[in-house]
Amino acid sequence: MVNPASVSTWSQRFESALHPVIAQFNASIGFDIELIEYDLTGSQAHAQMLAYTGIITRSEGDQLVQGLEQIRQEYRSGQFQPGIEAEDVHFAVERRLTELVGDVGKKLHTARSRNDQVGTDTRLYLREQIRTIQRQLLDFQAVLLQQATHHVETLIPGYTHLQRAQPLSLAHHLLAYVEMTQRDWQRLDEIYHRVNISPLGCGALAGTTFAIDRQFSANLLQFEAIYANSLDGVSDRDFAIEFLCATSLVMMHLSRLSEEVILWASEEFRFVTLKDSCATGSSIMPQKKNPDVPELVRGKSGRVFGHLQALLVLMKGLPLAYNKDLQEDKEALFDAVKTVQACLAAMTILLAEGLEFQSDRLNQAVTEDFSNATDVADYLAAKGVPFREAYNLVGQVVKTSLAAGKLLKDLSIEEWQALHPAFAPDIYEAIAPRQVVAARNSLGGTGFDQVRQALAAAQQRWNYLAGQSS
Repeated sequence: MVNPASVSTWSQRFESALHPVIAQFNASIGFDIELIEYDLTGSQAHAQMLAYTGIITRSEGDQLVQGLEQIRQEYRSGQFQPGIEAEDVHFAVERRLTELVGDVGKKLHTARSRNDQVGTDTRLYLREQIRTIQRQLLDFQAVLLQQATHHVETLIPGYTHLQRAQPLSLAHHLLAYVEMTQRDWQRLDEIYHRVNISPLGCGALAGTTFAIDRQFSANLLQFEAIYANSLDGVSDRDFAIEFLCATSLVMMHLSRLSEEVILWASEEFRFVTLKDSCATGSSIMPQKKNPDVPELVRGKSGRVFGHLQALLVLMKGLPLAYNKDLQEDKEALFDAVKTVQACLAAMTILLAEGLEFQSDRLNQAVTEDFSNATDVADYLAAKGVPFREAYNLVGQVVKTSLAAGKLLKDLSIEEWQALHPAFAPDIYEAIAPRQVVAARNSLGGTGFDQVRQALAAAQQRWNYLAGQSS
């Protein structure tokens, strides 16, 4: 509980302090302390701009910058740990600064509002987190590419409707996730540029009477542009919604792969074996090895989806300009960032060292079904039989084979030719799983030659992006 005596009035407009319960309810220091480093950096740029424009003296500007840097060092060493009485990180910093440099500290907030201040801090924070997540996506891609390189000619059943469809190269399957995460990387890169716009100098909502230089402070903070409209600058959260949308897609992709890993690790599939470093056991069933990592990732995706929905609902009814509701964007952003970063790290470790693909089992699995049926139809079509006629014929073949307890590979040549005279002994080679995969050599297909080309292209792209981000 906050001590009433420790809660000051906002200005002479107020005759008494906040009720202590309301002060506690109103405070954001418990979570916006996450922004302290960005608040200090933004405040240093603002102080330098005030000095540059002559609004304060250069000596005063230097004192402010140095005092803010001392607070940074105090925070990093654990000496500066503001409590609930500070209300938020911005007041906490300003109060400590005044303790350090005296009345000069009270000049820092000249030509600035908390509205443009918090907007600046949030953007500084988010652009750094975007770059971190992009690097993590590249790390994740690197593991996918490494696994794909080892499994170009490992076969895996492909599914539609979770029913056996056609056999695939395992590398082709893994490269699908490389493409998904590449789009994730691109989306974040686009969003970065909309995050990297400075609201500093927009004031509370209408700008300021002081002759500030917004471009000067924006340049110091390495913003690419400044908001053209002060109302928009302090109330815009489109960039945060876009970020949550992009991270929701990252989580959706991770969750899809997680679901597959969970299935693959089951006794029914046995496509992968989980290693002890990335699995847990049961409290009562000693034989169990549980896929906790992908299960947690699958579960945590809902957190990020929820934050996106929460922020959309938060914004949909807000009139211009700033409203206290916007305080609620911070926890959503902070938790989404931490969740996505943790899930990417965990899934990267899982794929790199936490599971092993069972190649023999995978190669055997594609021989146990009718996933080569389309190739029988293609075989007939290549010999001049209209495809739809061939399709219907093969459906009858599958029905007859199922009734006889046979697979297509088990039919004799006499049985084939009794179905259609176009069948010849080369039908067995045409429907062999490895040939079925190899034959799909259309651009973007699962044919081994196509997969090797796709793998090389993806690796080249990864090399370029990794070089750019290093």
